[in-house]
Amino acid sequence: MDNPRPEKVAVVDEVRTRLEGASATVVTEYRGLTVADLAALRKSLAAAGGDYKVFKNTLVKRAIDGGPHAPLEELLAGPTAIAFVKGDVNAVAKALRDFSRTHSRLVVKGGMLDGALVSPAQLGALADLPPREVLLARLAGGIQAPLAQLASLLQALPRGLAYGLKALVDERGGGAGGEPGDVPAPPGSETPVAAAPETEPDAETPVAAAPETEPAAAEDGEAG
Repeated sequence: MDNPRPEKVAVVDEVRTRLEGASATVVTEYRGLTVADLAALRKSLAAAGGDYKVFKNTLVKRAIDGGPHAPLEELLAGPTAIAFVKGDVNAVAKALRDFSRTHSRLVVKGGMLDGALVSPAQLGALADLPPREVLLARLAGGIQAPLAQLASLLQALPRGLAYGLKALVDERGGGAGGEPGDVPAPPGSETPVAAAPETEPDAETPVAAAPETEPAAAEDGEAG
């Protein structure tokens, strides 16, 4: 009968909880590192947003069995320690790379990010990227200039539009291209133009009455 089984169950639950709460995980082999080396590595990883823990492979396999982190099983060989990432995975990958440069016995075996396995080479590429804050700052700086130009354009647009509308009103109000009734007719030369159509029907009245007088004259002649 396995007496320490409750402790193993607690460790399995701890591994599962840490995996679920991490945004990424990195599996390493620490064979040959001293206690002082591991303490220094934990400190550098903590500053980068990573939590470094040593677990037995059998317990980790139980924790990931049948779950979304099951692909990590192929990395579980030899003395294993896992870096649980709670911050910027780029910063954690960089901390591991920098430490391995001075402690060659630390081996980065791979990890898991966004539900997929990542290789040591991919983690090395992530380590070469600037921190997330720097990337966001660069992105914001690249967007800021076009946004400032757009804001200036939007601010100037109403003034330009107002000037254009005023010029259009002035042009139409001057009588060159305006339609009658579009704008109030100013006093002056436009008044006779607007009154001209009212006098034309009166001029046509004698023309319409002329045929009525001519037959009368002819009848008077016949009567005489």
